[in-house]
Amino acid sequence: MGTNAIPLIHTSMGGNANPMDPSHNVLPGSNFESETTMAGYAKLLPLFNRAAMVSALVPMGRITGDVSLNGLDYKKTTRGYGDPMLQFGMNVIGPKPIMNIPDMLRYKPGFSADIIGTLAIPVGNYDNTSPINIGQNRWYGRIGTPIVWQFGNWVPGERTTLEFLPAVWLFGDNDDFVGKTMETEPMYQLEAHLTRDFMERSWGSLDVTSYTGGKATIDDVEGKALNNLGVGGTLGYQVNENMQLTASYSSTVNDNDSEDLKMDSFRVTLTYGWHSLVEGMRRLKSAE
Repeated sequence: MGTNAIPLIHTSMGGNANPMDPSHNVLPGSNFESETTMAGYAKLLPLFNRAAMVSALVPMGRITGDVSLNGLDYKKTTRGYGDPMLQFGMNVIGPKPIMNIPDMLRYKPGFSADIIGTLAIPVGNYDNTSPINIGQNRWYGRIGTPIVWQFGNWVPGERTTLEFLPAVWLFGDNDDFVGKTMETEPMYQLEAHLTRDFMERSWGSLDVTSYTGGKATIDDVEGKALNNLGVGGTLGYQVNENMQLTASYSSTVNDNDSEDLKMDSFRVTLTYGWHSLVEGMRRLKSAE
């Protein structure tokens, strides 16, 4: 507890839905390409004798789109800031929070479950004359339950986990989507990850994500609900005591129909973390 972290997340995405819109509203025949970076801050703290985390992320970058909508063609590149996101998470099942060094040495995660809530604030760049935007001009967020099941020894180089994240995304109305009103039903998302350490500082995972629901209605014209699956993999490396680097790739697989979600993404994440107690111990050791 008390750990601070600064994540930097760079993502390249392409497909037939706006990569910055988590509802993945498919626009058949469209093509989006994006290069975005998210920067943020996270803080771990104890709450009711449980581990909790608060965080904030601000996306920024560029989206290029070629879209046909309601008989009109749009081709545009937009740059700027997206909708900042606030998130709160708290452990409800599992080991007590790590308060000190002895707690860390005795820590065995076993089975744990959290609750998380995410809220996006609609202040990102938005152009109401185009469907190609970084900001979404509406409130949206998710409620989820991250679950981690650890197998075998919790020793660097030997760790294996099975992880799940069931979540529901909720969306407010966009009352000026190219002059129309867009309503979106809740979208249900399930992530699954099987992770395994290769060596003391490196690990990998197999990743699967499913999307269902999220049907969009634009001025009484209904779209199609999602029923798609994405698969991919992740590699991680602990650069030093403060820094971790991960790279992941994912792509949809059941996307033969024109109205199916077609999306692929490549993501690189660099996370820098620190804790005042650990940094103090390191300074004492170096002074000896």
